Amino acid sequence: MEIIMGRRSQRGEPISGWINVDKPKGITSAVCVNSVRRATNAAKLGHAGTLDPDASGILPIALGEATKTMPFIVGAQKHYSFTINWGALRDTDDAQGQILEYCDHRPTKKDIEEVLPSFIGEIEQVPPKYSAIKVNGRRAYSLARSGLDVDLKARKISIFSFKLLEMIDDNRSRFSVISGKGAYMRGLARDLAYSLGTLGYLSDLRRNSVGPFSESNAISLEKIEKLGHSAAASPILLPIETALDGIPALDLTVNEATKLRNGQAIPVFRHEDRAQMETVGDGGVVIAIESKTPVALVRVDGIQIRPVRVLNL
Repeated sequence: MEIIMGRRSQRGEPISGWINVDKPKGITSAVCVNSVRRATNAAKLGHAGTLDPDASGILPIALGEATKTMPFIVGAQKHYSFTINWGALRDTDDAQGQILEYCDHRPTKKDIEEVLPSFIGEIEQVPPKYSAIKVNGRRAYSLARSGLDVDLKARKISIFSFKLLEMIDDNRSRFSVISGKGAYMRGLARDLAYSLGTLGYLSDLRRNSVGPFSESNAISLEKIEKLGHSAAASPILLPIETALDGIPALDLTVNEATKLRNGQAIPVFRHEDRAQMETVGDGGVVIAIESKTPVALVRVDGIQIRPVRVLNL
């Protein structure tokens, strides 16, 4: 999964925060970003992790200084739900592709539940050839659409949970997955089918959560568009710190905050702060805060902290 940044507007407003969009089916992630741009008039936007046009669900969009925290969302756990259609292989590994092959075998519930544990943990996955991975400077999907052979190497991914939710009928089963960075659900659907001695492809994909962003704090594009430019001042604009859930915070004095904003490292003398830094470990990242305002993402360097990303708020 990659970070995709929106263009910086010449006249946009300096708005910073997150808007957690519940993307509908049938549109691209770029359309969602453009809708948020029009509604907020933000000078800078970006999103971490594209959802396919036919997928729905959580698409956190960063505005302004929140774009500096996007790497933490790229690496966050994702929760997906999807259907696998048994008995056919498609070139895209989802319902949009051309059927390449059929298979009459259909797995039973017992068959599936016996195989699923082998997909838990760190596993290797060959990404779908219709993916955004770059091959010699070009997107794999662009090469595939041009009729060129795409040879993608297997990559290590982490799967924390893979559950069978429902046997819809003989031809379809519904699943839930919690994964780490870079896992393709289309690839999981394809590989699970292979392991069951059949063929399969993904449909009805929904992303239920990305780290701290979930359906509970999401908003539809329709509501964002109705809010118009008032969206930036409404509760739908989540704080920058939302993306930093679980990252330790370090309180600063005014003088310390000024030094960090100027790119200077500062020593940490307070006993409670040193204890916290030891927990994070040398090289670890914490968020520095002054009077409840985020100042910078900083890296622990012995008894000092050094600014990694200064937040201009």
